[in-house]
Amino acid sequence: MNHRFETAIASGLRRACSSAIVAVLGIVLFFASDLALPQAANAYPFWAQETAPVTPREATGRIVCANCHLAKKPTKVEVPQAVLPDTVFKAVVEIPYDLDAQQVLGDGSKGSLNVGAVIMLPEGFKIAPEDRIPDDIKEETEGMFYQQYNADSENVIIVGPLPGDQYQEIVFPVLSPDPRTDKTAHFGKYSVHVGGNRGRGQIYPTGLNSNNIASKATAAGTIAAVTKSDDGGYSITIKTSAGDVVEAIPPGPEPIVSEGQAVEVGEVITTDPNVGGFGQVDGEIVLQSAGRIQGMLAFFALVTIAQIFLVMKKKQIEKVQAAEMNF
Repeated sequence: MNHRFETAIASGLRRACSSAIVAVLGIVLFFASDLALPQAANAYPFWAQETAPVTPREATGRIVCANCHLAKKPTKVEVPQAVLPDTVFKAVVEIPYDLDAQQVLGDGSKGSLNVGAVIMLPEGFKIAPEDRIPDDIKEETEGMFYQQYNADSENVIIVGPLPGDQYQEIVFPVLSPDPRTDKTAHFGKYSVHVGGNRGRGQIYPTGLNSNNIASKATAAGTIAAVTKSDDGGYSITIKTSAGDVVEAIPPGPEPIVSEGQAVEVGEVITTDPNVGGFGQVDGEIVLQSAGRIQGMLAFFALVTIAQIFLVMKKKQIEKVQAAEMNF
């Protein structure tokens, strides 16, 4: 009896251990695959969300993407002048750039640019549910993945990175709120804040430079040597009064200094490989009441009718005056 009981316990423990091992291996494989093959769609938003988890817009009005993407490039946004409650419309973010441009990748090779965008809609506005999006807008947003900036911000949406040669225009299908059912929504004029990026950044959130920025001398002196490194970068040796200083240049930028040349602290010593940049723009949209529009149309109709009657009355008076003169 005791032997059978002990055997059953041992068997149960073996099964439990096997299940636990399988579960642990599954978790390890999941995270390992996520590290080995990072999700491209999460690459750009991740850094913005990590550095500014509450809102991408600073108190100064600047969007945090500009902290890492230093070059300024144009970005445009198109939104309707006014929308009705509980209506789906599209906001279009334009991110123009030269399609022939090639950016420096992490290993120093050249590749095409990606684009991304963030849009801050007014409170209550959000990405429209799939079943509410009209067919014509569905065609323009096919394959697009929209990500909330955080769990509490349905009105702040991030998209990207996306292939820039296919998505120089990013369409957001937006659903407007209905003040009749949403007591936090109100009719009126609101601001829309948009940021658009093309290409890699120049500074990582850690504060370190990427290989997509010009390198500068960290010491004053004379260039003693410019040597090609095994990784495709360069080593630039600066001879100073305190000794030699070696500047490690990552693959990508090319030296613009030569041996014997004098340099100052902060002087640029390589080319700037960056061809991308970030831009932000603000827009306005009015959440309009259908009742107000109907009232305005009725007012215009009354004014038009009144003018017609005035013209008719004027003609009548002119006829009477003409008859009196003839009499």
